[in-house]
Amino acid sequence: MGYISIQINKAKGSADTGASDHIERKTIPKNADPTRTHLNRELVEFPDGVSDRTEAISHRIRTAGIKRKITPDQVRAIRIVLSGTHEDMMKIQDEGRLDEWCDDNLQWLHYTFGKENTVSAVLHMDEHTPHIHATVVPIVTGERRKAKKKQTDGKRSYRKKANTVRLCADDVLTREKLVTYHDSYAKAMEKYGLQRGVRGSEARHTTTAQYYRDLKRQTGELEANVQQLQTEQQQAEQQLDKVRQEVKSEKLEAAKTEAKAAFVAKVGSLFGGGKLKEFEHRNEDLQKRIQELEEEAIQREEQHAKQIQEMKNAYEQQHRKLSEFTDFVKRYFPYVEKLIPTIKFLRDTLNFGDGLIKKLCMFKDVTIKGELYSTEFRQHFKTDGSVCSLIETSDGKFDLKIDGVSHVSWFRRKKYEFMKALGLPKQEQQSKKL
Repeated sequence: MGYISIQINKAKGSADTGASDHIERKTIPKNADPTRTHLNRELVEFPDGVSDRTEAISHRIRTAGIKRKITPDQVRAIRIVLSGTHEDMMKIQDEGRLDEWCDDNLQWLHYTFGKENTVSAVLHMDEHTPHIHATVVPIVTGERRKAKKKQTDGKRSYRKKANTVRLCADDVLTREKLVTYHDSYAKAMEKYGLQRGVRGSEARHTTTAQYYRDLKRQTGELEANVQQLQTEQQQAEQQLDKVRQEVKSEKLEAAKTEAKAAFVAKVGSLFGGGKLKEFEHRNEDLQKRIQELEEEAIQREEQHAKQIQEMKNAYEQQHRKLSEFTDFVKRYFPYVEKLIPTIKFLRDTLNFGDGLIKKLCMFKDVTIKGELYSTEFRQHFKTDGSVCSLIETSDGKFDLKIDGVSHVSWFRRKKYEFMKALGLPKQEQQSKKL
């Protein structure tokens, strides 16, 4: 049996537009397949006049009958991601039970948090594993937990209505209720072969950034292992060649001895020499030694062949893992390969450090101070707080933007400002440039 996957997070602030853009695909993440985005769908029907998730959150709060003032930092929504083990989710999809799975998830959300509070539930089909992004507005009724505690302690100084409508995520996300959510969700998903994880497990969700770091580390380890196996294979082949040379030398020496023995035998038959027996014994000893060496060589060859085969198998296994990893990256992160030329330019030409390059490759704006080198003008230009970013062009490549313009245009503008500061007229600047 596989396992359920349930992630619950607070959405703080007056709006949760970042999550809404991701959920409703107003911005397409890099790990999503645009050709499958049309399969995503909203499972909750919005009220009249409400067109998206953000409006649905506001509509629920506005119409819930809350009389207490809502502070700017108060939690207005709870984000819940529902899924399961990848293999089990793909099995559910292949068996045509995905709609049934969605209905059961929606029923669990309604039963657990209330139908009115479940303002959105979007099924994502364009990522690696099908999953649901649910949004719950934490509307509760009754007294606050602190007020109940004061009453229990005998410190209650005034009385409030027991059915007061409040917006309170803390009441919804107590430790006891979080455990209950996992238990009840696992119960609802039993029919799909999904079970609850280990109670009290210290396992934590891996962030995207950490996942990329782990992939890079694993790639380095695989490459190092492949190089080590190649070195060991070369050493084994050299040892095998050495053994073969030794056997060849011993056979040559034996051939010489046999020829000498044959010659002595002829001489002995003619002259009756007394050393014939001595040469025969030496010849027999050499033959035995040759046989021993041949057997030893065979054993060594078998041993080396076995070692080489083991190393070859290990190498092929490591190479296969590396190929699978490379295919995985190219399939689900195609932009990585396109970023490589840009990374080389940033590192080798502009001398950017690894920290800056990592931030840029995560498509974050980076502020830099210092000097930037232009290969076009062979000159360094000073900058004090320029903002750099990587933008994907229409042809699928990535261009370095500095202060919102292409780095080529930025350098040319800096060159123009430099020449203008020297008092050179524009025509002279252009002629010198040519």
